[in-house]
Amino acid sequence: MSARPAAPRTVVIGGGFAGLATAGLLAQDGHQVTLLEQLDTLGGRSGRWAAEGFTWDTGPSWYLMPEVIERWFTLMGSSVAEHLELRRLSPAYRTFFQDHLNEPPVDVESGRERSVALFESLDPGSGAALETYLDSAAEAYGLAKEHFLYTDFHRPRDLAVPAVLRRAPRLARLLGTSLQRFVAARFTDPRQRQLLGYPAVFLGTSPGRAPAMYHLMSHLDLADGVQYPVGGFAALVDAMERLVRAAGVEIVTGARVTSIDVHEGGTGAGRRRSPGTGSRRRRPAQVQGVTYQPGREGAPTPVRLGADVVVGAADLKHLQTALLPPPQRAPESRWDRRDPGPSGVLVCLGVRGELPQLAHHNLLFTADWEDNFGRIERGESLAQETSVYVCRTSATDPGTAPEGDENLFILVPAPAVPAWGRGGVRTPGVDQPGDETVERVADAAVEQLARWAGIEDLAERVVVRRTYGPGDFVAQFNAWSGSLLGPGHTLRQSALFRPGVQDAAVDGLFYAGSSVQPGIGVPMCLISAEVVRDAVRRTGPQGDGC
Repeated sequence: MSARPAAPRTVVIGGGFAGLATAGLLAQDGHQVTLLEQLDTLGGRSGRWAAEGFTWDTGPSWYLMPEVIERWFTLMGSSVAEHLELRRLSPAYRTFFQDHLNEPPVDVESGRERSVALFESLDPGSGAALETYLDSAAEAYGLAKEHFLYTDFHRPRDLAVPAVLRRAPRLARLLGTSLQRFVAARFTDPRQRQLLGYPAVFLGTSPGRAPAMYHLMSHLDLADGVQYPVGGFAALVDAMERLVRAAGVEIVTGARVTSIDVHEGGTGAGRRRSPGTGSRRRRPAQVQGVTYQPGREGAPTPVRLGADVVVGAADLKHLQTALLPPPQRAPESRWDRRDPGPSGVLVCLGVRGELPQLAHHNLLFTADWEDNFGRIERGESLAQETSVYVCRTSATDPGTAPEGDENLFILVPAPAVPAWGRGGVRTPGVDQPGDETVERVADAAVEQLARWAGIEDLAERVVVRRTYGPGDFVAQFNAWSGSLLGPGHTLRQSALFRPGVQDAAVDGLFYAGSSVQPGIGVPMCLISAEVVRDAVRRTGPQGDGC
């Protein structure tokens, strides 16, 4: 009898959502998986911080596309309900418009009928247009899930299916038109245009640069609704960690990967076969493993892990320009025409007393979006008043603040300019202010929130404050240009035009996460894990589960 093949040795670089999800799925497929995370905690950009009885998520905060998250838990033999308590938000979010500050803020309640009624109240007669818009958004979302998200487009003929071919002219228009133009052609009220255009920010771009295909996002918040996992996204990270460890994954934190090790000359398989032949062609390199620097005391010597498969679930530019050896290293010029997406200034505030003026999610929209987004895209200083997102988690989850107090998380979209620097910490026992630009932007955001929401004494009530700037995202996540979310979803960086999950020069090297297909966001990162798993099944060494 022949011996069973040894389990493929796999190393995953990065312990964010994509890294955890990929490690778990490959372990389910029979791989012997080690996950390396350079920080001391898991979650990647989904960070967490606590002080003086307050806790904050410092990354994702919108729980959308729940069916995608549920799908990963199912693949891991579990369910979201076994690990998380989800609460549906009402309102889904509150909006403050600069030109309407003398009026009450606009609350958006999820659900088709409520959304139509809201649009009617803002502009009588526009409800029918929203009905049509939401129909289109739902169709685009369904088409994307079926044909564009769970794939790396390794077989373009897979797109030549009746459902796609029938809609080809419409898809071409949606890809060739900006979201901003698409919305403006259907709605005239500036508030409605902003409500339908703001999701582009969560795609790492602006309404003027995002393809109209992404109007599908309005289906998620206006029709499907917005939920919140009690304990925040940190609770989701912890749940995924439990499942991944149970699947047999070894997790090593405080492990800074210094190189991806390759061997010159390898034999490709699958999509790497030479066109028109059945034979395999020589490849320039074969992955051999990784080398990392342990963070634990007493272990200064780098550690090398051999591997048959390596998955880089971290910033793609860092992986390809800093970790690969020179023969396979991508030139910096490759990124010259790419868009890293915006950065941001983050502000965590612990506030004494209650803040009923705010909902769980809050959006503050300036009137002149052209100027707002233009400054970000050109790398210029922000205006004194700029569009801001504010999360008051304590509105839904009292455990995130001492009784009677509130926690706030403020996100100010900003240029991807690492020179803006890093943030600082101010608590009753610590006073370590951040760099000047970061603190100035944070101060302006707190002042703007106080004025727009009618909380005149907000600054005086802050007892804990922590800020983060573009420099922090470089230092903590090796983020390209301090990008907050990942490369923006412009046309040239969407769907099949986005970098793929398989390295073109190194056999056995794959990528997962927001830098590659399908893109930005927690659900997209979980989908990328499936795409990687399928690519490994197709071209890499197989485990017992395949």
